[in-house]
Amino acid sequence: MIQLRVVKGVVAVVGLLALTACSGESAGPSGGDSNIVQGTGQVTTVPVAERQSLPELSGETLQGEELNVSDYEGQVLVLNVWGAWCAPCIAEAKNLVAVAEDTADQGVQFIGINLRDPSVENALAFEENHEVPYPSIYDPNGRTLLQFPKGSLNPQAVPSTLIVDREGRIAVRLLKAVTEEELREALDPVIAES
Repeated sequence: MIQLRVVKGVVAVVGLLALTACSGESAGPSGGDSNIVQGTGQVTTVPVAERQSLPELSGETLQGEELNVSDYEGQVLVLNVWGAWCAPCIAEAKNLVAVAEDTADQGVQFIGINLRDPSVENALAFEENHEVPYPSIYDPNGRTLLQFPKGSLNPQAVPSTLIVDREGRIAVRLLKAVTEEELREALDPVIAES
């Protein structure tokens, strides 16, 4: 009887940990067995002289069209890594949408990178529910992130957001679900750069 209670307790704790894997602020596994790391909450701002170039990123969008990030050369890019299965991604979606809509006429392009969603339908439903106005690369296997060189300022968490300057260099990395205020605070100085 005591052994049964212990087993039930262990199962409950493991289940609780699995349910909250993507919702904390500290690093750890996220998204089940996806080997995705959740955000640390760290925001890294890189001085202009120290910025690294964004690697060539391309893929098929959720709508089945080819997207090359290089097509947006000369614009400020906001790259958001997300998954429909990720609770913090759901929480930040409205913030990304609001800033994307407000900055569209300022030479800013938002692009999503959808990771680890086993079906495109889940990701499309997420975009429809949150009225996402920008395209997302559909990457169920996580291959897009492998384009970032080892040791680079890469989006190593879900969710995470990169802000890329008009020269194609990574200016800011946010390893967290962003608030609208945080995103604007990080993005505005990059928009203001000439």
